Amino acid sequence: MKLQAGVTKAPDGLNDTAWNVVGHTYTPKLLSDNAFVWHAVIPDGTFVPPHIHTTQDEWIVVLDGELELEFGPDKHVAKAGDTVRMPQNEAHGIFNRSGATATCIFGVAPAGRLYELFTKLDNVTDPAELVRISAEHDVDFLPPPDAA
Repeated sequence: MKLQAGVTKAPDGLNDTAWNVVGHTYTPKLLSDNAFVWHAVIPDGTFVPPHIHTTQDEWIVVLDGELELEFGPDKHVAKAGDTVRMPQNEAHGIFNRSGATATCIFGVAPAGRLYELFTKLDNVTDPAELVRISAEHDVDFLPPPDAA
């Protein structure tokens, strides 16, 4: 799909769309074969468990608040103005443990099937179903760590 010229207004999503994915509100802003960009509202205490994008690089620009990122055993904090880089095939988890809501802009390149994935994950609350649907769309969640 070719990028369409125009302006997506601040409160709007493409095709008047917004999704509830793992307790986050994702509002799509740009979609083409080459890239997919969405605005995210990430409440305190929510997270995206460690996962791998098998066909895409991903990034986050934090607009407000703070996120914790885990790349395997490495942990990082990203604050307003910071950019997070998550390369294809590298496991990463995203956590808001800050005590306040975070807002950010996410993007992936190429777009792959992520827009379709978010459409299917809207309001899914069963973790096993989330993992199953995600795997069908080139996003693989890692198994939880063994209890010690």
